[in-house]
Amino acid sequence: MLKFAVIFLVISMIAGAVGLTRVSGLARKISLVLFGLFFLGFLLLIGFAMLVDQAVS
Repeated sequence: MLKFAVIFLVISMIAGAVGLTRVSGLARKISLVLFGLFFLGFLLLIGFAMLVDQAVS
Protein backbone atom coordinates (compact mmCIF):
# COMPACT_ATOMS: atom_id res chain seq x y z
CA MET A 1 0.00 0.00 0.00
CA LEU A 2 2.87 2.33 0.75
CA LYS A 3 4.30 1.56 -2.69
CA PHE A 4 1.07 2.71 -4.36
CA ALA A 5 0.99 5.85 -2.21
CA VAL A 6 4.50 6.75 -3.38
CA ILE A 7 3.59 5.99 -7.01
CA PHE A 8 0.56 8.29 -6.84
CA LEU A 9 2.68 10.95 -5.16
CA VAL A 10 5.17 10.83 -8.04
CA ILE A 11 2.31 10.96 -10.56
CA SER A 12 0.92 13.98 -8.74
CA MET A 13 4.25 15.82 -8.82
CA ILE A 14 4.84 15.07 -12.50
CA ALA A 15 1.29 16.10 -13.43
CA GLY A 16 1.68 19.29 -11.41
CA ALA A 17 4.94 20.13 -13.15
CA VAL A 18 3.36 19.58 -16.57
CA GLY A 19 0.32 21.66 -15.66
CA LEU A 20 -2.39 19.04 -15.31
CA THR A 21 -3.85 20.40 -12.10
CA ARG A 22 -6.93 18.16 -11.93
CA VAL A 23 -4.90 14.99 -12.40
CA SER A 24 -2.38 16.25 -9.86
CA GLY A 25 -5.09 16.98 -7.29
CA LEU A 26 -6.75 13.59 -7.75
CA ALA A 27 -3.45 11.72 -7.51
CA ARG A 28 -2.56 13.71 -4.39
CA LYS A 29 -5.85 12.79 -2.71
CA ILE A 30 -5.43 9.13 -3.57
CA SER A 31 -1.87 9.21 -2.27
CA LEU A 32 -2.94 10.76 1.04
CA VAL A 33 -5.74 8.23 1.53
CA LEU A 34 -3.45 5.29 0.82
CA PHE A 35 -0.76 6.65 3.13
CA GLY A 36 -3.36 7.17 5.87
CA LEU A 37 -4.56 3.57 5.51
CA PHE A 38 -0.97 2.34 5.61
CA PHE A 39 -0.26 4.37 8.75
CA LEU A 40 -3.40 3.10 10.51
CA GLY A 41 -2.46 -0.48 9.63
CA PHE A 42 1.02 0.13 10.98
CA LEU A 43 -0.35 1.48 14.26
CA LEU A 44 -2.69 -1.52 14.58
CA LEU A 45 0.22 -3.88 14.01
CA ILE A 46 2.27 -2.14 16.70
CA GLY A 47 -0.69 -2.32 19.09
CA PHE A 48 -1.19 -6.03 18.49
CA ALA A 49 2.54 -6.63 18.96
CA MET A 50 2.42 -4.88 22.32
CA LEU A 51 -0.61 -6.92 23.40
CA VAL A 52 1.06 -10.18 22.41
CA ASP A 53 4.24 -9.16 24.20
CA GLN A 54 2.30 -8.50 27.41
CA ALA A 55 0.39 -11.79 27.09
CA VAL A 56 3.56 -13.85 26.60
CA SER A 57 5.56 -12.33 29.45
